[in-house]
Amino acid sequence: MIPTNGRAPAHLHFRNVEDSVKRLAAAAFAVVVTAAGLLYSQNELGLLGNYEDAKRFPQPNTETNQIVFARLIYNERIPAYYKGWYTDFPKADRLLIKGLKRLTGLDIADEGRVVAINDPRLFQYPFVYSSEVGQMVLNADDAAIMREYLQRGGFWFMDDFWGTAEWASMEAQMKKVFPNVEIKDIPLSHPMFHMLFDINKLVQTPNSGYESTHITYEQDGFSPECKGIFDDKGRLMVVINHNTDLGDAYEWADDPEYPMAFTGYAYRHAMNIILYAMSH
Repeated sequence: MIPTNGRAPAHLHFRNVEDSVKRLAAAAFAVVVTAAGLLYSQNELGLLGNYEDAKRFPQPNTETNQIVFARLIYNERIPAYYKGWYTDFPKADRLLIKGLKRLTGLDIADEGRVVAINDPRLFQYPFVYSSEVGQMVLNADDAAIMREYLQRGGFWFMDDFWGTAEWASMEAQMKKVFPNVEIKDIPLSHPMFHMLFDINKLVQTPNSGYESTHITYEQDGFSPECKGIFDDKGRLMVVINHNTDLGDAYEWADDPEYPMAFTGYAYRHAMNIILYAMSH
């Protein structure tokens, strides 16, 4: 019974606090379990996270005049980690290719390919896509290859890494490629953001765990960023999408629980990037 002064006994206050703590703990546990399931599913192909993975995906012997979506295989810091070059592969690639065919009219091959940095056929592809570049490790030979690839007109599309620690790791690798690199914000007025669709605001696209958590960020990556590396003539060579997960937005485009607003944005942004890469 609550006293006439309107104040509950102290033991009821303690019970309410205890119940609240239990509810919060249960909610946190649910988030952790959901996230763990997503993480362990990322490398279900059993890939190693290094150049040996390329042997699992042999390149065709015949050349094609079609544009080919190519995902870059790199060596990663932690072998067979849930984060790696293979994150969201291959479904994200397939669904993005379908969108490109339907909405841009590009003569793009139905199937994408994977190519290791140390494969000479890298130079056949005008652009390459990389996921989770916070895990990437380049040796001196890798850096020299990527430097030549970019200087000869290649384009590098980076995606899906988060926070200050992963940024620092990626930046350290890029300094091996270009020791005096200056990574700059790409202004929203840049032509890349207006190739087919007008992108006037960056949107943080979350992983599929958003369905249960409604949290868009990971680690301390609270704000989405789109930065770039330019050559001496001002040509954009590398686009770096940080604190966002465009790949999950493609991968889960057919999931009615994943918000269409994120998927639509990710497709528009990626199509602009690829069209820019193919025309500059």
